[in-house]
Amino acid sequence: MAREKLAQAKADAARRGQLPRREPRRRAAGPRREGGDPQLFGRAIADLLADRGWERSAAVGGVFGRWGDIVGPDLAAHTRPESFDDGVVLIAADSTAWATQVRMLARTLVRRLNEELGDGTVTKVKVRGPQNAPRPSGGLRVTGSRGPGDTYG
Repeated sequence: MAREKLAQAKADAARRGQLPRREPRRRAAGPRREGGDPQLFGRAIADLLADRGWERSAAVGGVFGRWGDIVGPDLAAHTRPESFDDGVVLIAADSTAWATQVRMLARTLVRRLNEELGDGTVTKVKVRGPQNAPRPSGGLRVTGSRGPGDTYG
């Protein structure tokens, strides 16, 4: 009975001009999409980053955004990454003690950042200590001093 129905469906299709295919359909390895077809958001962003050459900048921005997860909460509470240029990461510390601590951990930080960004991306870590207020212009003065004449008599 199923064969009769199949034969009947083929005959109906032949009368309408819609003959079934003779060879089996071949499927592509992955989904094929035309340029105007919708695509997944993550894939669209990845394609845009690749087309514009922004992959490394986006990766560095991601590392800067996850600084606390990468270096730990204690170090992240007292430091922040400021810039990345030609393999050099500039880190600002909120005290000279933390700046010294980061300088001692520089090799470990380079290794950890390269794990996140890819080997050879970070070559050096520079550390900037706290920025104090600008010094007043002029020489240093001692209260009650009369200048150089007071020592000569």
